[in-house]
Amino acid sequence: MSISGESIRCLATAVLRAGLFLVHGFWFVLSGCSNSSDPALQQPLPPVPPPVLLASIGNASISEGDAGTTELTFVVSVSATSSDTITLDYATSDGTAISGSDYQASNGTVTFNPGETSLLLPVVVIGDTDNEPDESFSVTLSNATNVTIATATATGTIFDDDGNTQSGLDQRPSNTTCIAPDRPTAASTIVTQDAFPNLANFGQLLALVQAPGDNTQFYAVEQPGRVHRFANSPNVSTSTVFVDISGRVDNGPSEAGLLGIAFHPDFQNNGQVFLSYTASGLTSRISRFRSPDGGVTLDPNSEQVLLSIGQPAGNHNGGGIAFGADGLLYIGFGDGGGAGDTANNAQNTGNLLGTMLRIDVNNAPQGQNYGIPADNPFASSSCVAGACPEIYAWGLRNPWRWSFDRSTGGLWLGDVGQGTIEEIDRIERGGNYGWRCYEGSQSFNLGGCGAENEYVFPVAEYDHGLGNSVTGGYVYRGTSIPNLVGTYLYGDFGSGRIWGFSLGSPGSTATELLTTSFNISSFAEDNDGELYVLDYSGRIHRVVEGSSSGVNTIPDLLSATGCVLANDPTQPESGLVGYTINAPFWSDGADKQRWIAMPDGLGIDVATDGDFTLPVGSVVMKNFEAAGRLIETRLLMRHPDGEWAGYTYEWNATETEATRVIGGKSSDIGGQTWVFPSEADCMRCHTTAAGRTLGLETAQLNRDFTYPQTGRTANQLTTLESIAFFNAPLPDTPNNLPAYAHPEDQAETLDARSRSYFHTNCSQCHRPNGPTNVDMDLRHDTPLSQVNVCNVLPDGVDLGIANAVRLALGDPARSLILQRTVRRDVHGMPPLATDLADTNGTTLLQNWIATLTICQ
Repeated sequence: MSISGESIRCLATAVLRAGLFLVHGFWFVLSGCSNSSDPALQQPLPPVPPPVLLASIGNASISEGDAGTTELTFVVSVSATSSDTITLDYATSDGTAISGSDYQASNGTVTFNPGETSLLLPVVVIGDTDNEPDESFSVTLSNATNVTIATATATGTIFDDDGNTQSGLDQRPSNTTCIAPDRPTAASTIVTQDAFPNLANFGQLLALVQAPGDNTQFYAVEQPGRVHRFANSPNVSTSTVFVDISGRVDNGPSEAGLLGIAFHPDFQNNGQVFLSYTASGLTSRISRFRSPDGGVTLDPNSEQVLLSIGQPAGNHNGGGIAFGADGLLYIGFGDGGGAGDTANNAQNTGNLLGTMLRIDVNNAPQGQNYGIPADNPFASSSCVAGACPEIYAWGLRNPWRWSFDRSTGGLWLGDVGQGTIEEIDRIERGGNYGWRCYEGSQSFNLGGCGAENEYVFPVAEYDHGLGNSVTGGYVYRGTSIPNLVGTYLYGDFGSGRIWGFSLGSPGSTATELLTTSFNISSFAEDNDGELYVLDYSGRIHRVVEGSSSGVNTIPDLLSATGCVLANDPTQPESGLVGYTINAPFWSDGADKQRWIAMPDGLGIDVATDGDFTLPVGSVVMKNFEAAGRLIETRLLMRHPDGEWAGYTYEWNATETEATRVIGGKSSDIGGQTWVFPSEADCMRCHTTAAGRTLGLETAQLNRDFTYPQTGRTANQLTTLESIAFFNAPLPDTPNNLPAYAHPEDQAETLDARSRSYFHTNCSQCHRPNGPTNVDMDLRHDTPLSQVNVCNVLPDGVDLGIANAVRLALGDPARSLILQRTVRRDVHGMPPLATDLADTNGTTLLQNWIATLTICQ
């Protein structure tokens, strides 16, 4: 039988264009060509044989044990059931593990009876007490009947468990005294409570809204590009995805991503929702989407891009959007970040950077995506002519979060400062808010600027001693807190502080209302005017009325905390377990001692990256010694509500007692200025992103420590595991787990020592989800090529250094990552609780940078 060339082409086209389908072993032509004149095409296609059965063997591993034997079990499987008996031969072969001493050689046949798809193949492993590397051998399948071998060889790994086997303690000490109490409450207008305690954490939470006229549900915005919907109930435990546009969102830089959401005022009738996000290539987009089902889902394919702006950098993108009482859409954009202050974008009305825009999404001229309100300041102009018609106000650095007063319509905005001042602005049509000429009310760069009276100055501001990244809030117009009505609330992302000032009192100054442990990414207002505080880590907290009295649960004297001996507070209580770390944090040259206290019966969860999560009730205590005596003791507590908080105590000169310091202070200790951090300062370093406890992680504790209870020196991980401090076994023995290099250990490489230094001193903030707008990831194991420092331009702060970059390969003088560690002014790093530069540390970093020739 012959087939014409035309028929061959037709058959090929049918197959390639998915017109030919295999169903239950037969080919069906569902679409394609027709050639009734060719007899070959009129013949039925032959049946296709059933699929081939495949056999595989999987890898396996086990710890060897100290004596006797154990069985290492491999799984042999076939891909489907069979009515035939299946057999496979197997045999072991040596690798680094040697048969007879490490395992028992084995061979034979595995048999699958009809219907069986999985069998276990045991190999005997021989225990020993030799301290040796992990070892491996192979098991190979062959001579298959009624099956085809897909994976013939598997590796068996024998973990050595003989290194560091001695425990420093014989048993876990009982701790009934050093347990974190309820969080103290100060006399306060407001407090916060977890609004939805049964909901899982959202990822990088940035916004929370309700649809107009619908109080039954909320919509939560995650920066990577998802919006979740969940019921407005304190008992809600699940959420669903409203829309996911993560595939089109550029979420790489720290301030890019899905940044804002606004429901159309007439959403109940038109189903329109507007999203503000940074698209691939760092392009800010304002897009209209439609919900086909009344707010259950948002159709990602309905996107209509209204406006696009190219961003010079990944920070200062702004991104907030909201409808005003006038029915117009307001949009906030930052100055472009990077060298935005040099380019002076915010003072250039010929571009849309550093502005508040106002557009009409309901009345667009023919061929346009939106209309220009007639009373916009430059409504009759154009960007080409030097004044963009969309602009409502300008001179803004990064208007991260802003809102309308639902009672008066006033627009209140938090504008993130540069290195000194954070500000709150009352935005008016046509106002120039001063950046880069002014940072807050202080002059910053007056080159090319106008007279002072040309600018609108803040209604409130604060310096970086109180926080470093303002988050604009709302004017409270709810009913549950009568004394708060008419107060504008705002906060700080870095310090967690919340302030407020009354709009009804002329000349009112801002008052600190509350100090939290949150990285406040946004505030939110529900349809009833009640307020919420959003923690970037994913929790939603409702603002509720505070107490006029407050309850102090933290003792004023260290001796009364239950964490130290009452008659000798220099010594820990018996229930505490001491520890030390490989790469210590720089603390102005102080020596430190550390202890862990946990409630009896509770343990530590160890994450895949080695970070420890301590249970509620836990306390971490640290003593600081300098000038030959005890200076300070800090207690980091995880309170019963799950929140962490820090408290500090100052020792008297005779070292007989330490008294709690509230609000922070500085003292002269032997001619050295010693900084006692405030409660808020503690949590600015002990960040959520870094797991709060900082030093408690596998690679920090993987080292020996001498336990005073027994006088024995032993590995800390081995000891903690032996006394049931962990909820699950560690993934391997200490010999096979990572350990950070001490920055001053000359036996280690410059690279290992420097990366440990950055990890300990900087990565608690400079990491994904960290409380900083500088997109660096200084964690120890992040490849240098992914840290985002090599030859990266600074974010506006160049310290006056010519051609400064974050890290200049081979050039320490131009490397800001080094030069900021040398300083102890507003630009110094670390920015808190230190008055002296680390000479040894900066020398280490200088030598490391000088040797770098490639970023990898």
